[in-house]
Amino acid sequence: MSLPAFTRPARSGMITPMSLPPGFLDELRNRVPISSVVGRKVTWDMRKSNSAKGDYWAPCPFHQEKTASFHVDDRKGFYYCFGCHAKGDALGFLRETENIGFMEAVEILAREAGMTMPARDPRAAEKSDLLAELAQVTEAAVRFFRTQLTTSAAAAARDYLAGRGLNEATQARFEIGFASGARQALWGHLTSAGVAPAQIIEAGLAIAPEDGSAPFDRFRGRIMFPIRDARGRCIGFGGRAMSPEARAKYLNSPETPLFDKGRSLYNIGPARAAAGKQPLIVAEGYMDVIALAAAGFEAAVAPLGTAITEDQMRMIWRLSPEPVIALDGDAAGLRAGHRLIDIALPHLSAEQSLRFCLLPGGMDPDDLLRASGAGAMRKLVEQAMPLVQLLWQRETEGQVFDSPERRAALDKRLRAALGRIGDPGLRSHYAEELRNLRQAFFRPAPRGKGTRGTPRFAPPTQPLPATRATRLAATESPDIAEQMREEIILAILLTHPDLVPEFEADLERVALSLPAHDALRHALLQGEADIGERPEARQVLELGHVRISPPVRSQADTQLARNCLREEFAKLLTRRGAATELREAAEDLADLPDEGLTWRLRQAAEMRNRAERSRLSDSTDLGEDRAALAGQLDRLIESQVWVKRKK
Repeated sequence: MSLPAFTRPARSGMITPMSLPPGFLDELRNRVPISSVVGRKVTWDMRKSNSAKGDYWAPCPFHQEKTASFHVDDRKGFYYCFGCHAKGDALGFLRETENIGFMEAVEILAREAGMTMPARDPRAAEKSDLLAELAQVTEAAVRFFRTQLTTSAAAAARDYLAGRGLNEATQARFEIGFASGARQALWGHLTSAGVAPAQIIEAGLAIAPEDGSAPFDRFRGRIMFPIRDARGRCIGFGGRAMSPEARAKYLNSPETPLFDKGRSLYNIGPARAAAGKQPLIVAEGYMDVIALAAAGFEAAVAPLGTAITEDQMRMIWRLSPEPVIALDGDAAGLRAGHRLIDIALPHLSAEQSLRFCLLPGGMDPDDLLRASGAGAMRKLVEQAMPLVQLLWQRETEGQVFDSPERRAALDKRLRAALGRIGDPGLRSHYAEELRNLRQAFFRPAPRGKGTRGTPRFAPPTQPLPATRATRLAATESPDIAEQMREEIILAILLTHPDLVPEFEADLERVALSLPAHDALRHALLQGEADIGERPEARQVLELGHVRISPPVRSQADTQLARNCLREEFAKLLTRRGAATELREAAEDLADLPDEGLTWRLRQAAEMRNRAERSRLSDSTDLGEDRAALAGQLDRLIESQVWVKRKK
């Protein structure tokens, strides 16, 4: 593979706003009509626009809308949105839409206008040249890691990516690569191509030991994710370890002149282009963003292994005035959301806020998309709660307010949160909303519903966000409960393979609803070696409801696994058997003799009763409506529907 020559660019220097000569910006604005700059990002509404007068209208690129409320006036050189009140000139538009600095916007517009930039500061030029050189080094590393992914050493990495649903097109789109376990693979490749060793180290790609021994690659035995800035430059990498014994599952590049983790976002460039057309989703990590983009949610970004910083929050708001924060459905995800509230409160305004999307317990966006599809994710994004609701939930959930002191403490915390909102008008609206939530929360329940020593609170009139976010509620498929039960059965057998012979008959008899589940069943029955490495197995074991299942978490407790398998097989087989009997009996009403039909219905009822006598509590049930099934059977038997049919 050929590499570009690593030579230092000509030191043309860097200008500063103060070094621009008088009249330079006015000439620049006069030469480039603002409509030509804005027109690259919007589609003009020609019914409202009058190009002869330099008067243009379009849907706003800064917030989602269907009507054309975004106005551009070539004569004045300004834009204004009557919906979100965004305004500015051509330079401001470039800065906001491209997420770039002022002088970079000036350079872009000057090139378009054919104007020569003034002489630049030599010290700033040296820094600019260094960044350009380091970017060449990181780009060479991207190409090397991409090539390594095709080698035999990367077979396990390719299997892992396939198991996570990443096809070759998606891998190429995100330039995913592989760093082998060799100590100096990248180092040797780059140095042999003429890259200075100091540049490889300064780019964060190699480590120089303090004892003076030979430098070695920072990333080894990892799947590699290039991190690019808003301009498209590769500024660093994230690497996922292939070995479970690795000290860190994910490893990012260190802080370098190119890479500042707290001021960078993964996938910011593509997300910026898509954010005007769909909601911006802020996820936790690389795989979540890639899964979202592959499912059609192109406007997705992620912080880089840390909680969202204030700088990242400002970057996110430049992309979208109301991004959706996708929180993993566990305690850690909620804690991250609660921390983000405190970061966001001082910066909230009528033009920028946050919404929060709570995923089902134990799941992240990648889990949800693979388990339930894009429709389930879209529904959760559409139902994302406003920040004020998560704030209220943070201050009240899991607490008891059975004394004046505890209620006063709640009021004190809410006043403190309100005091952090800088916008007076918005603070007033927040105060009103929190007051309404408080009144509803402490409204007395109907007489006789309370107990001595506890306040009588009215029950919630709407499902809690955590309930709406569960997989059962978020998925439209009527078979989701049975699919989840199948996944539990397969996961228990995968983690307790010694139990397969004991449950072989049940495993052979049960019909599984998905081809991937059926493939795993056959592999278990055949006793395939390394079945846990199959993509289908890894996908099942990483599902949220599987990871929290007691027999999967406690792999040493064989008796617990045995009991759970008996229960899950019993529920699955009896429910399907009862449903089959009921369906076939209903189809045969007109043909069977009275005695035959009665026997068929009695058999279905008995199967229903066996399911009712399940040894485990209803807390392990995945959603069957047993009462409805029982009632339907009883009505058929007691009303003698076959007699009415014959009439």
